[in-house]
Amino acid sequence: MTAREAETRLSVVMPVYNEAATLRHATARLRAVGLPMEVICVDDGSTDGSRDVLRALLAEGVIHRLIEQPRNGGKGLAVRAGIAAATGDVIVIQDADLEYDPFELPRLLEPIQDGRADAVFGSRFAGGPHRVLYFWHRLGNGVLTLLSNMMTDLNLTDMETCYKMARADLMKSLPLRTRRFGIEPELTARLAQARARIYEVPISYAGRTYDEGKKIGWRDGVAAIWHIIRANVFGPAVPRYVPPASALPHWAPAPPLPAPDATARRS
Repeated sequence: MTAREAETRLSVVMPVYNEAATLRHATARLRAVGLPMEVICVDDGSTDGSRDVLRALLAEGVIHRLIEQPRNGGKGLAVRAGIAAATGDVIVIQDADLEYDPFELPRLLEPIQDGRADAVFGSRFAGGPHRVLYFWHRLGNGVLTLLSNMMTDLNLTDMETCYKMARADLMKSLPLRTRRFGIEPELTARLAQARARIYEVPISYAGRTYDEGKKIGWRDGVAAIWHIIRANVFGPAVPRYVPPASALPHWAPAPPLPAPDATARRS
């Protein structure tokens, strides 16, 4: 591990809405990854006992910060609250439902740690193992990613991925406004507008069925089209991100060419 890797502290923002059944397992897997991290959970008005589980996890020291929203405001609002509270060097969003494996986080962190990237997306469709589920969901994801790419001029394979990781100063500088699942296309648009250096890393994916608690539906997909257009066409303006020198690659410059030997030329 390099000095830069040892010093990088990851802030994991976990929005929670009615995930009591998976919270202990999800947070235990996060802590088992072994990265220096803070875990920030944002309870978004859960009604299934999730808040009680989170309070117990906070008392046990499993999570480091608990933000309790007074009522359900949507994933975007919860993510924004977590970003504002984060104190680490890098911020990543982690769902509480075990669809995304925290053991992928070190791979996502690598391009940021070595100075190649300001933000990294974990792609479910770039070659990693994944559970076989809904055809229409996959087709919808492809359409939304295509539309987003057309608006941002990026070539992502999975715009809707939960695993979006970015340097904390960059993430905190983005003017985010979305309240619900539109946070995914808005984050993508704002990162593109900031001219961030974005990488994609293939990840595994264990999607859930609706019987298992999956919440996003076709209405959210239709709404995402509007969020893509709104975030890319309408304001607010996003300042161009300039990474600090410490975030750039530590590649040594090529040695200078030797000066011509004037004596040798005359001979």
